[in-house]
Amino acid sequence: MDNLEEIRKRINSLDAQMTSLFEERMLQCRQVALFKREHGLSITDSAREAEVIAKNSILVKDDGIREYYARFQKGLMDTSKAYQSRIMEGIRVAYCGVPGAFAHIAAKQMFPEAELVPFNNFEEAYKSCENNITDCAVLPIENSFAGDVAGVMDLMFSGSLYVNQVVEIAAVQNLLGCEGTTRESIKEVVSHPQAISQCAAFIRKNGYRVNEFPNTAMAARYVAEKKDPSIAAIASLESAELFGLNVIEPHINSSSTNTTRFAAFSRSRCSDKSKAKMGRHFILTFTVKNEAGALAKTLNIIGAHGFNMCSLKSRPMKELMWNYYFYMELDGDVQTEDGQDMLHALGSVCDRLKLVGSFTSQKNG
Repeated sequence: MDNLEEIRKRINSLDAQMTSLFEERMLQCRQVALFKREHGLSITDSAREAEVIAKNSILVKDDGIREYYARFQKGLMDTSKAYQSRIMEGIRVAYCGVPGAFAHIAAKQMFPEAELVPFNNFEEAYKSCENNITDCAVLPIENSFAGDVAGVMDLMFSGSLYVNQVVEIAAVQNLLGCEGTTRESIKEVVSHPQAISQCAAFIRKNGYRVNEFPNTAMAARYVAEKKDPSIAAIASLESAELFGLNVIEPHINSSSTNTTRFAAFSRSRCSDKSKAKMGRHFILTFTVKNEAGALAKTLNIIGAHGFNMCSLKSRPMKELMWNYYFYMELDGDVQTEDGQDMLHALGSVCDRLKLVGSFTSQKNG
């Protein structure tokens, strides 16, 4: 066996090589961070991390060392993410509402390192990104109980931004009140229309009047400011903590699986072909000629290219009375040859066609 000094010399040589490779790797991580910032993507991509660790661990021949390599790789990724977070500091993310709103919770989950900038409505938040005031905007696109968010869907069709990631946030609604409030003292509840819809059975059962607010957190802030035991808000637990309200009744929404999907909008559409193919989705908006069979032609093209349509909705076009555009979500990877051929074929039968974006859905937590 070699003496200890010789072994240490070889380790020093390997460390020097690793140092050089580490620096080169971190420089590439910087480019990843800049790409993510431009395209409104989160730093953390758990599926990608698991894929890389599994793929690289196979290359380790020694079974006893392999588990330690996986641990080493995980630590290296954590270091890379910390470096990317520093680069991403200063990114400004728009959302609709105030701190404590579900949009704020979603934006914080997607971009924990960012400055979150509140706006009064969906259009203001969206336009702030279009006009370079913010780097991206996080907006709700669908609720599992109340359905589509029509205003955001219209912005997808008429605006210039793209969706590059979608996250699902469990929307647990709670009845919140100031000090001294009881279920019996409440005469009126205030909240966002969708939250009111989600809790309609509870509201009817107790005979409360309703008053609509732009979002749930604003309603909670209003109740905190009024200090009136006859008024309660329907909002998140985060809102209760933020505004010093008591939880009068937890989890009052009718559905136990109430979830809202939030999308991150940015000025650039991500076309990263290296992303994992499993669980990919994409969104199209389009119009067709006002003639028999026009919509059927688009559906036939999609089917012929092997893509599964998971939703199709129509919305009125504000600028043209009795004319409609279509919103469609599909399963699959639009970056493939089949996907690009499909878009080319759709372009020949659609008056207007926009690839709003492609993404993999993430669940909160």
